[in-house]
Amino acid sequence: MTLLSRTYVDACLTGDGGLREAVARAGLPDAFEAAWRKHLLPRPWFVGEDEMAAFARDLEGLFELLVSLPARLFDGDLVRYGEGIGVAPRHLELLRRGAAGRPAKLGRADAYHDGTSYKLLEFNLGSEVGGMDMAVCNARLLRVAEFAAFATEYRLRFVDTAARLAADLRERARPALAGGGAEPVIGLIEGNGGIGPYGTLMRAFQEAMAEQGLELLIGEIDQVRAGTDGKLTLDGAPLDLVLRNFGASQLLGDPAGPDVAEHLLRAHRTDRTVLFTSLESGLYAHKNALALLSDPRWAAAFDAEERALVDRVLPWSRSLRAPARGLLDECRERREQLILKPGAGHGGMDTFVGWECDDAEWRAALAVAADRGYLAQERVVPRAEPVHDPAGDRAHDWIAALGVFLTSEGYAGAHARANRADGGAIVGMSSNPGTRMACVFSHP
Repeated sequence: MTLLSRTYVDACLTGDGGLREAVARAGLPDAFEAAWRKHLLPRPWFVGEDEMAAFARDLEGLFELLVSLPARLFDGDLVRYGEGIGVAPRHLELLRRGAAGRPAKLGRADAYHDGTSYKLLEFNLGSEVGGMDMAVCNARLLRVAEFAAFATEYRLRFVDTAARLAADLRERARPALAGGGAEPVIGLIEGNGGIGPYGTLMRAFQEAMAEQGLELLIGEIDQVRAGTDGKLTLDGAPLDLVLRNFGASQLLGDPAGPDVAEHLLRAHRTDRTVLFTSLESGLYAHKNALALLSDPRWAAAFDAEERALVDRVLPWSRSLRAPARGLLDECRERREQLILKPGAGHGGMDTFVGWECDDAEWRAALAVAADRGYLAQERVVPRAEPVHDPAGDRAHDWIAALGVFLTSEGYAGAHARANRADGGAIVGMSSNPGTRMACVFSHP
């Protein structure tokens, strides 16, 4: 528990209600209100500024290691690399189309603080990562007088992820603005059928980017057309940049997907409409890429400083796709210390939690995980923090997964997904209905 968290919660429980009700009283923009209000934690999450900055620098170093893996370990052969981490051939072919060998530095690293330091759980790369609009909550919370006074007293700060992303989008769209437009027109494009389940979140993000002066048009991939001049259009509007909110799997599941991909890549190659980010990000977001960094069989490919970086931020991680001799036996014995994750999964879906299984369940889980090439990762026990209950004068322990954002300029802010400490092992909106979102402030 951090001292500032205890100070804040004590003030909520003993004060006149100003801080206790601050999140509830924060006036949120309409689309953000609709998307997030019911999911917000009653208080923000606090992180130490220097510690977060150091972790973000480590994440930048880890990003460089990840994108170097094909060259370091597979002589630059993306096919061998993809096969090595377990990407299916058809999926791999699509990820390789348009690959430049270095994806854009845009992503969200999910991490726990174990009471000593931050430990990386997974590194999500690509423009489809969620939560880049959460700093809207930071800004609105600072308009609540009682919280603003607390923030001033304790010198709280935050980094606006949307502002950092907007700067990247303007820069990346520049080649497509040959016609002289002052600002790019951007298509926020989902997979077919995706607006139904994700439209509320997309509109909140659209709203956040409008506050940065950028116009985003929302659509699905089958609405995108190639004009006679090679520029892509959405409902007749020319697009300078496509902000990809879909993954390769959505294209593969759509009969028209390959044709759409070709339109996107052709427009990108000719700078008529820029694709941000390329599909190749998926090659490095795959969880089995982390296993290549952690597995001692590859240790000779990294120098002492690089190995120290991996050891500092990454828990023991091993791919079950082609397990080393004795690895499955070791995993069987270490049930209470391990979690099994699908290589390309998200939101904690299809995950097996060893300390929540009995021995028979764990043996069955390992059989499935080995067959599907899962990642086995050592358990990280997150530090618990108090959260007040606005409806009563009590506090409960909660745990949080910090989502730490990187853009081309480096650290780009953070948000938190939190559960009651007794609310289950998986902290994720998709898999745990008790999960809540919180904005993050740093302090000296």
